[in-house]
Amino acid sequence: MRSWPAPEVPRLSDAGLPAAARPLSLHDTGTGETRPTTPGETARMYVCGITPYDATHLGHANTYLAFDLVNRVWQDLGHRVHYVQNATDVDDPLLERAQQTGEDWRELADREIQLFRDDMTALRVLPPDQYIGAVEAIPLIVEMIEKLRGRDATYEVSGDVYFPIAADPAFGQVSGLPRDEMTALSAERGGDPGRPGKRDPLDALLWMAKRPGEPGWESPFGEGRPGWHVECSAISVEYLGMAFDVEGGGSDLAFPHHEMGASHAQVATGERPHARAYVHAGMVGLDGEKMSKSRGNLVFVSKLRQSGTDPMAIRLALLAHHYRADWEWTPAALDEAAARLGRWRAAVARPSGPPAAPLAAAVRDHLAGDLDAPAALAAVDAWAAAGGADEAAPAQARAIADALLGVTL
Repeated sequence: MRSWPAPEVPRLSDAGLPAAARPLSLHDTGTGETRPTTPGETARMYVCGITPYDATHLGHANTYLAFDLVNRVWQDLGHRVHYVQNATDVDDPLLERAQQTGEDWRELADREIQLFRDDMTALRVLPPDQYIGAVEAIPLIVEMIEKLRGRDATYEVSGDVYFPIAADPAFGQVSGLPRDEMTALSAERGGDPGRPGKRDPLDALLWMAKRPGEPGWESPFGEGRPGWHVECSAISVEYLGMAFDVEGGGSDLAFPHHEMGASHAQVATGERPHARAYVHAGMVGLDGEKMSKSRGNLVFVSKLRQSGTDPMAIRLALLAHHYRADWEWTPAALDEAAARLGRWRAAVARPSGPPAAPLAAAVRDHLAGDLDAPAALAAVDAWAAAGGADEAAPAQARAIADALLGVTL
């Protein structure tokens, strides 16, 4: 599946600014600690993608902007970034929506994925090197399930294939949650802890036998389709290998999705860890509840764009909040972001300004400290409000905002 076009990212060295030095530190959900990332020449990152029965709402955009900052900081530090993302283009929510609307599920998925690509392009999110749909990944998924079966880490319930969490002695290390909370979240987030015949209520579905009226693919386990968690395990291991630097997504993916995915990969390969750090973005709310498709309380990036909103204002409205924070969207947030964008653009249109090297150092320092984007924006605010006689500064500040924050001025 194709990705979306890559925006051109300025090199700050080409703008006459010094090189970055401080490594990127991120908060790892598994350890509860904020610690430096230690990628090699190539930094490897996997971010879980959308289930395309509706396209990009602001909760999605908030997550993908967070990991776009990770990508930009690593590139600024001189790393090549190998970035992989999936799209769950066959799953229960997608099939249910298609049945409700009478639309072919493949056409629904294709349309919403294209809208997602358009939104990411408009927001200047750097694209993944591999953008992989679940359907095209079915051979990889089948291969991983066969490896699990070879390690006696599968069993069947009425033709469906499950993964026993007892197969992974380290199960629980990603989310760190108590079992009762895991059970509740499993029921809330697509699991089936109450299904009779399972060895453990938390055991995860690997392969679902074909149901009447639903799509299915041939496999050694019978005709059917993959479970959700094993999809990301198979794709990430295929394209990034084990012990890649960051697995990312919204905080609602820590359990069960990232927990299960890590166990699948670790048991299938006999290696650990699946990822060196599990990094999670906070939830964006609307009217007192998390913004989600199931609740229907969504603000879509595409609708804002269609109304004439500058995508850079949308980007600034999201970056005004720390990526790990849970926060509430209001129309005032967009008005404030548009005003900020106007001030920044007026500042870089001046013939001169304050020296930009201290600005680059400040923005880099704030982002290196667990992506403190609000402090980075405040640093640009302070530069824009100050006067100065450095004729190179406006162009350098424009490059800083673009390269590190993804904001074109």
